[in-house]
Amino acid sequence: MNYEAVIGLEVHVQIKTRSKMFTRAPAGYGHDVNTLTDPVVLALPGVLPVMNKAALDAVVKAGLLLGCEIAPVCKWDRKNYFYPDSPKNYQISQYDRPICLGGAVEIELPGPARNIQGEHKRIPLTRIHLEEDVGKLNHGALDSLIDYNRAGTPLMEIVSEPAMHSAEEAFAFLTSLRLAMIYAGISDCDMEKGQLRCDANISVRPAGQTKLGTKVELKNLNSISFVRDGIAHEIRRQIGVVNAGGVIVQETRDYDGLTGTSQSLRSKEMAHDYRYFPDPDLMPVKVDEAWKQRLQATCPELPFDKQRRFLSHYQIPYTITSVLIPDQALSNFFEEAVALAGIQQAQVVGNWIANDLLRELGAAKRALADSLLRPVHVAELVKLIEAGVLLMPAAREVFAEMFASGELPGAIVDRRGLRAVTNEGDLEQWCREALAGNPKSVADFKAGKESALNAFKGPVMKAAKGKANPKLVDETLRRLLAQSN
Repeated sequence: MNYEAVIGLEVHVQIKTRSKMFTRAPAGYGHDVNTLTDPVVLALPGVLPVMNKAALDAVVKAGLLLGCEIAPVCKWDRKNYFYPDSPKNYQISQYDRPICLGGAVEIELPGPARNIQGEHKRIPLTRIHLEEDVGKLNHGALDSLIDYNRAGTPLMEIVSEPAMHSAEEAFAFLTSLRLAMIYAGISDCDMEKGQLRCDANISVRPAGQTKLGTKVELKNLNSISFVRDGIAHEIRRQIGVVNAGGVIVQETRDYDGLTGTSQSLRSKEMAHDYRYFPDPDLMPVKVDEAWKQRLQATCPELPFDKQRRFLSHYQIPYTITSVLIPDQALSNFFEEAVALAGIQQAQVVGNWIANDLLRELGAAKRALADSLLRPVHVAELVKLIEAGVLLMPAAREVFAEMFASGELPGAIVDRRGLRAVTNEGDLEQWCREALAGNPKSVADFKAGKESALNAFKGPVMKAAKGKANPKLVDETLRRLLAQSN
């Protein structure tokens, strides 16, 4: 029997704010253990929470970016559970009245070949709500220690509909969502720092059936690749259980990305297990049109929209856009360089950035922000090549040097004497000498042997010390040969 997988994701995104969700305690990563705390974070008696407006702005912005309906009024609830990483023994979250409803994430599935655009589709969202993060348990051989630095950090939970049917779709969903959040400046989404975390709900059912199967929650997916691998593993496991006559039980499983195996953690909780009730210390939040319009004005162009614009406006190939778009700074660098070089040079500019610049950055282990090479360098280099002042072999030398030094290409060309020969008189004289020195090839060319022309180019380039424009050399040789008939 053929089976279909049904997958829904619960994605937690840490919002990039200076302070925590319900207190002025600073938010951050990499600080000494338990230094980003205060009485509110530690839930000392008598403290009261106060909402972080910047975090509210961020979640409304995320909702607008993803096409969600922004609730006119949302409220706060207490999600009750007892675990050492939650000092209050409850988490302030949103249950029945979240701030964002609906929306979708556009994804791209891999094309039939790496350099061919794939299928695009939209994965619907159920909701986005805002809550506070919990602390972090650091497990040792004999004990576990708690670091509350992360506790109270603004956390956005983005819940998808069970609308994905493969590990590849889930991978594409996370990749697209992560990029959108980075573009909008909402989060850095660094999974190693816990800024992006994902749980996957997976079930299988006979192909063609509409009723959902029993779902299993997969946790501890520590990278986007592990999300893909873990889901693929769980789909295989569930199909194996069903084919063997077993029954899938609703549970939470832990996936180990290093070994590619999973194990049961606990039976899956239901919503009523958390005993949600409205938080008595926090007032509901009303989001009016003026608030939404102010944030809508700050929403960036989404990555796939930018890619479509690059393809149509700049007429550059998909292979280049697929390199530029995942890096917002790199795509901005490209547009600045094209504005200086001229739109007709967009593909040339894109090639230099997608190939040469990224190669140099990788070799130097340097980020684009730390590079001495700026858009003006690329634009000037392209103009020198287009004007015939600089030939490609020399241009590559110039690119490497200006990347290393930050010197503008024109100055490098003049200092090193790399300008191509443009004196028509000199070029014609060298061509005449090459023809005179090889009468056999002259006769072969006139007899229709096109390749004979190459016999003259070497001597001409040698006389020009490699600085003659190959196109002009070809044109001049053909003209002189035609005149000698």
